Amino acid sequence: MAQRTMTSEAGAAGAATAAASNSPHGGRLSRPGSETRLRSFLGVFKYSRAALSLVWTTSRGLTVCLATLTAVAGVIPAIAAYVGRWIVDAVVEAAQGSGDPAQALRFVAIEAVLIVALVGVQRGISVCQSLLRALLGQRVNVMILEKALTLDLAHYEDSEFYDKLTRARREASSRPLSLVNRTFALVQNAISLVAFAALLVGFSPWAALILALAGLPSFIAEAKFSGDAFRLFRWRSPETRMQMYLETVLAREDHAKEVKLYQLGELFLDRYRKIFETLYAEDRSLTLRRGLWGYLLGLCGTAAYYGAYGWVAMSAAAGAITLGAMTMYLLLFRQGQSAVAASLSSIGGMYEDNLYLSTLYEYLGQEVTRSTGSATAGPLPGDGVRFEDVSFTYPGATTPAIEGITLHLRPGQTLALVGENGSGKTTLIKLLTRLYAPTSGRILLDGLDLAAWEEEALRRRTGVIFQDFARYQLMAGENIGAGDVTHFSDEARWREAAREGMAETFIAELPQGYQTQLGRWFKDGRELSGGQWQKIALARAFMRDGADLLVLDEPTAAMDAEAEAQVFEHVRGLTRDRMAIVISHRFSTVRMADYIIVLHGGRITEEGPHEALMAREGRYARLFTLQAQGYR
Repeated sequence: MAQRTMTSEAGAAGAATAAASNSPHGGRLSRPGSETRLRSFLGVFKYSRAALSLVWTTSRGLTVCLATLTAVAGVIPAIAAYVGRWIVDAVVEAAQGSGDPAQALRFVAIEAVLIVALVGVQRGISVCQSLLRALLGQRVNVMILEKALTLDLAHYEDSEFYDKLTRARREASSRPLSLVNRTFALVQNAISLVAFAALLVGFSPWAALILALAGLPSFIAEAKFSGDAFRLFRWRSPETRMQMYLETVLAREDHAKEVKLYQLGELFLDRYRKIFETLYAEDRSLTLRRGLWGYLLGLCGTAAYYGAYGWVAMSAAAGAITLGAMTMYLLLFRQGQSAVAASLSSIGGMYEDNLYLSTLYEYLGQEVTRSTGSATAGPLPGDGVRFEDVSFTYPGATTPAIEGITLHLRPGQTLALVGENGSGKTTLIKLLTRLYAPTSGRILLDGLDLAAWEEEALRRRTGVIFQDFARYQLMAGENIGAGDVTHFSDEARWREAAREGMAETFIAELPQGYQTQLGRWFKDGRELSGGQWQKIALARAFMRDGADLLVLDEPTAAMDAEAEAQVFEHVRGLTRDRMAIVISHRFSTVRMADYIIVLHGGRITEEGPHEALMAREGRYARLFTLQAQGYR
């Protein structure tokens, strides 16, 4: 329920933060008018309800416990202050010989019990907050990751989206509980203030009003600077991401070789320092201004307190109130001033938390194109794959990555794609696997448009190795099992896929075989050679035994020519009743394919079997001849 509420309200997040994103400096600190600031201030509080709902659904028991303890903590200080009055008056009466000294001790005992109870309640609040922090942090992080699973590939290739994701992950996982804690703190202080005001009215209604207004200047300053801090936070997301990236490059084993070899360490570290210096300069300016104005406006509260102090003291000196009443009123003013300051600080903090939570809702509200297909079979079984005048342009690009592609791949055929880098080969594969949808034209499988297929059914029919395949820091068997999540832990399937992927020989030589930890991130991990990793990836593609379409995008780039030839000969034997698409820059391998398509500038320039293309003496023949000469 909470997740639906948050998602439904997420679309409004941009309105709450429009002043930041529309700044002429790309999000730098701007000076919105007072009316705009007021609307923004009031508007962002709409997230408080969603945050409270999220905490409630995370743990109802802890939420009720926290609310109860908060209410008790709000009442006890006022009761303790009233008991303090009795203590002082009892002491004065005893000193004058008109009272019983034991009475003062009884009141001291009562106050001691109240203070012990207050300490226990505050400890209980701390425990509840700690438990909620763990539960809620996990809940929000899971929501962020669940949303990530629904995103399109285009979102991950969009730098602006990465800014949203960075902001959401940096702050939003902790802000909901912070908002709830501030809300409960506000309730606690409000209860205390009501009790304090009820006691102060006995002295003068004006005293209660002074108490309420004394902290207002500080609150205005805090709210203003909270908004500035948030706009600064949004503006510098790209720089923050660059810092994170540089940390990764300098501290990850997969970059260590080049960083050391090319002596990039000092260069990148210097860039890291310069980014920090830029960010720190902004932080320092804001912090100094916030501290100065907070101090100056805080003096208003101090002046109000000491004015009230003098008023109460003069009243006691004139005999209008007892010494115990004076002590109580002074205590009420001091605690009341603290409660007012804490309340206004909580409101300012809630405003800031709401601003930061807007980044979470903005991320969760990211529009996602949902698949509407439901078919699990096509009307023409065995027809294979057809591209019909397919074109595609990447989001934000002005020229098509591929244009006017028409081809037909039948079961039992192996198709090779040839072309220079950037000619559209991998883009074509992304469209075939429905990671992207064509800008125009259509792609059919067994006579049915891919858009009409149910995604899971389509995925089951496809085994893919991309040139930048993942090297999971998992066991060898799990690295293979990742190819079919329904059989992720099935060792029998691991072994069969490893045999088909030609990985079983070297896996058998690993210390724990299929149970060997791969990579260097964890204890006893073993690193593989590039060629071995590619065989792991090839085995992963064979995990889906029902897949009749195998896509190999540069699957043997890290292998020597002989090993590559063996792999492709092996793959051809395994795909006699399947379709296979191969991308490779080695023409000795490409020539084994039944049909070859040459791409240039996103278009098909030549197509046909190897012999026919060589006889045509076109681009393919020239490239083949050039590469062949390199081996002579």
